[in-house]
Amino acid sequence: MRRFARLFHDLDATTRTAEKVRALVVYFSEAPAEDAAVALAMLSGKRQRRGVTTTLLRAWAAEAAGIPDWLLEESYAAVGDLAETIALVLPDAAVDAPSRGLAEMIAATIEPLAAADPAEKQRIVTATWQQLHRDERVVWHKLITGGFRVGVARTLVARALAEIAGVEPATMAHRLMGLSAITAEDYQKLLDADAAVDDPTRPYPFFLASPVDEAVASLGDVADWSAEWKWDGMRAQLIRRGDVRVLWTRGEELASDAFPELIAAAERLPEGCVLDGEVLAYDECELLGFAALSRRAGRRRVTAKVLREIPCVFVAYDLLEADGQDLREEPLHVRRARLAALGLPAFKETADRTEPTAPLDGVEEAPAPRLFFSPRVSADSWEALAEARATSRERGVEGLMLKRCESPYRVGRPRGDWWKWKVDPLEIDAVLLYAQAGHGRRASLHTDYTLGVWDGDLLVPAAKAYSGLTDAEIAEIDRIIRQTTRERHGPVRVVEPTLVFQLAFDGIAASKRHKSGIALRFPRIARWRREKQPAEAGRLEDLRALLPPSQQAERP
Repeated sequence: MRRFARLFHDLDATTRTAEKVRALVVYFSEAPAEDAAVALAMLSGKRQRRGVTTTLLRAWAAEAAGIPDWLLEESYAAVGDLAETIALVLPDAAVDAPSRGLAEMIAATIEPLAAADPAEKQRIVTATWQQLHRDERVVWHKLITGGFRVGVARTLVARALAEIAGVEPATMAHRLMGLSAITAEDYQKLLDADAAVDDPTRPYPFFLASPVDEAVASLGDVADWSAEWKWDGMRAQLIRRGDVRVLWTRGEELASDAFPELIAAAERLPEGCVLDGEVLAYDECELLGFAALSRRAGRRRVTAKVLREIPCVFVAYDLLEADGQDLREEPLHVRRARLAALGLPAFKETADRTEPTAPLDGVEEAPAPRLFFSPRVSADSWEALAEARATSRERGVEGLMLKRCESPYRVGRPRGDWWKWKVDPLEIDAVLLYAQAGHGRRASLHTDYTLGVWDGDLLVPAAKAYSGLTDAEIAEIDRIIRQTTRERHGPVRVVEPTLVFQLAFDGIAASKRHKSGIALRFPRIARWRREKQPAEAGRLEDLRALLPPSQQAERP
């Protein structure tokens, strides 16, 4: 446990990639296979089982430290991290107990906690506190509450393991893809330089695009680039290998159960085929947008009603494997040509639904699921592409993707070959209504804002925003928040409506869960509108006017 705690703190203490990789190499070179396997699962973002709630942990920590609850809460507000706060207020362990390995610690504490009653939970927690050093307690608290997070990308973990195994990082990244459970034996196979990936369900690591941050003309001759629409959906790989048909999301979630119509449609793909593309919510002639799609994602069972209301399609824009052959080193134009040869219809926002597939068991008159090919956006100049991009919102897309025709299919987000040229964000001026303190180094500052717009004579919450301001602006705004606080509800301050901010967002959808009736996608603060008064802020009707036509009737 001490070795893993040291790794956590080493990773948390630096933003330098080389230092993170070095810390990972040291840990995985020294850790026993059973501990390394558990650590790899944690660092890969495996869903954690919560053994105890933070409410109970707070109460037990205050009791063990001999302090009132309010003092622990004030300490938490100052520190900004609950796991660290509790570790700091607890008395030191009475004895210097020998450290147990990570795997043993989880088996001995976290797994029993999940099944224990409150009294037994408290006994396990207080006994374990006496066996751990302060740095170990911080990590253990995150593990038992299901809140373990650390700032390290999966690509860095792959780099470290590749260095230990003596293989290419891309090879290790592929070995790591789709591993749902990692045992000590699995870990040892990962480090075998001659091991082969033989799991037919395993996807390839995704190639991610970088945002365009300069004039697109700087990319060179437009003829060297392939332009496609940037669809507003869920990135995924659809796999057909033998009898295996699976759908993987970019987040390495197996989504086959959530989209049974796409799995059924994959039956028509040739054997040994892996498509890279986008899952879209699409009904008749209209893209339904990401908000509708999110109602499908993550489901383990999809009802007939949901299938009818939110039919989905898969739009392929790359072919990663054909006839069982890995095509990722082939140039994009070669992969695209082979993809086109599969005979999938080109996808358009107004495509006809004429290609039926086998009916799904237990589903009456299910919408016909389909597989499509994502066509190129043809243009002979960057100016012509800019004109096409200007039509993105009316098409229901996010902009354009620009891909170098000669590019192989890489791993992660290397810059230079794939770019996303998104449309400019939507914007509205909004008023600060509520504020809450941040975490970590900003725990003493109010950095989490709820912003509202006018609905008649009332201000209604429209979005939460956490980014977009400089440190100096945050400090100044924090002083104003403290001076204009009207009420306090726990950590939340209700403030006088005096501050106006320009709120940027990428999309909008009707929502029954929000008081305003709308939900904004990726809201962030564009700038502080010091020159504006709250009365000059935007109105709810302005936001409602931005809703897609199909959602206008859903307005409250």
